[in-house]
Amino acid sequence: MQVHEHGPSGAHELSVVIVGGLHADARKATVARLLADVPGSVVLHHDLATAVAGTVVRTVSDTTGILSAGEAPLVNDCACCALRDDLVPELRRLADAGRTRLAIVELWDSVEPKAMAEVVTAGGLTVTGVITAVDPALLLPYLGNGDDLAERGLAAAATDQRTVADTFARQLEYATVLALVDSPDADDEDRELLAQLHPTARQVPVPGGHPGDLTGPPDAGGGGPAPLSALASAALAGFDVEAAAYAQHPACALLPAEADAHGVSTLVWHRDRPFHPERLYEALEDLTCAAARSRGRFWLADHPDTLLHWDAAGGALCVESVGPWLASLPDAAWDMVEPVRRAAAALDWHPEHGDCCQHLVFTSPGLDRDGLEQLLESCLLTDAEYAGGRTAWKRLPPAFDTLLEV
Repeated sequence: MQVHEHGPSGAHELSVVIVGGLHADARKATVARLLADVPGSVVLHHDLATAVAGTVVRTVSDTTGILSAGEAPLVNDCACCALRDDLVPELRRLADAGRTRLAIVELWDSVEPKAMAEVVTAGGLTVTGVITAVDPALLLPYLGNGDDLAERGLAAAATDQRTVADTFARQLEYATVLALVDSPDADDEDRELLAQLHPTARQVPVPGGHPGDLTGPPDAGGGGPAPLSALASAALAGFDVEAAAYAQHPACALLPAEADAHGVSTLVWHRDRPFHPERLYEALEDLTCAAARSRGRFWLADHPDTLLHWDAAGGALCVESVGPWLASLPDAAWDMVEPVRRAAAALDWHPEHGDCCQHLVFTSPGLDRDGLEQLLESCLLTDAEYAGGRTAWKRLPPAFDTLLEV
């Protein structure tokens, strides 16, 4: 856990928990529960729905209602930029006043927690938790929704090209705590899908599951301070921004493991041979639609030194270069590589081609594991193609150059 030193402003006394998620009712119920469970807490919220009018509306509330409200002007026509510029000063104001134990930053629907956690930490404040609120019954519908955020009125900027599915996937996978509201429509398949998508997350139920279902913090009985609820404990447990970033980085991501339960499967596909660019490109649609969620890193024969990121949800795939494989770096450059990246590479290390590999993970209800494996295998170089070596590989048809903007 990170330790932050602060000056005399008193910022060290303020804990900050970030609560986000596209499931708005679940998010609001989680925030309301935290307000009720942690005396001396307030919620800070920036409403980006007003961005089309040129401003972002900020409110600070507690259990009694709104304490203050204001507007933050847009920065470069970007609502998220306005949020970033306004958030830390507001949190510092709360810290300096010395009356707030917990500041709950309720993110607007499509705002992703990673950027906000890093902004708050860079501002010298301490993030003690990042929570994504989830209605399990809505998990699969949102992961399968390929609509652009702009089509749903959820874009954070005019240039926002994200989709509902990929945004929700990142919100879900970055958080270390998932707040689960009661949902009569959720079944074992929904809960299993959530567990397989993010097996390392701490799942905490939100009693009631509705924003108005507040009964206050538990009674201590003996007149002493009431014990913290499970949700409040999770919000104050601590959060390591640097570790969270590495856990999402394609080169060293903490990807899910093999699993199969309640009709939901996770296939981990790991191979030590590059893909043929043309055959993989022709299979992209089938591979992308084979699972509700797939992600990982992959190796393409005509770009043998480049680590490529695979990120698919909602029937859409994002492919991007994230730099070189470590095996392609000169020995002198290794001293500049972060230890966590070197450790991840060591786990995949092959005596012939180092950390270059395929490491893809597919998670979905009704996953056709055998068919998916066969399709993936058919995209690899054949024995004869592999024997040609890197010089021959680089002459293969450059099917991915458009996607990679080469």
